[in-house]
Amino acid sequence: METDLVPITFNKIMQSRAYTVIILGTEQKRFAIYTEPSVGRNIQIYLTEESKPRPYTHDLIYSIFRGLNIKPLQVVITDIEDTIYFARIYLEQQIGEQKIILEIDARPSDCIMLSIVDKIPFFCRKEIFDKAVPVEE
Repeated sequence: METDLVPITFNKIMQSRAYTVIILGTEQKRFAIYTEPSVGRNIQIYLTEESKPRPYTHDLIYSIFRGLNIKPLQVVITDIEDTIYFARIYLEQQIGEQKIILEIDARPSDCIMLSIVDKIPFFCRKEIFDKAVPVEE
């Protein structure tokens, strides 16, 4: 797994018609990830415990995880190019007596949803955290 990681947390979400801003970080520094409005709406529905007419993508993912005996371990923001962040999700799969660690490339916005829902630890590589442009409250 990654070394030199900074534990980060979800701080808040801000929504407009054109995009969603997700604020992450530590007590000392917060930074923004921008994503499409639907991601923000899905996170807000979960946070407000609003009822959903149908299962959402993260519900499907968790059903697959349960069916395949997979446990999410952690999420790591691994890179940034321009203003686009990259992440990896680490999963543990139990197959009989054997445990397998899976490392999967994922969008940070998807990982944030999974992290919030299942209380998965969220990290950022220190080098990337240091590069992230801070957001003033």
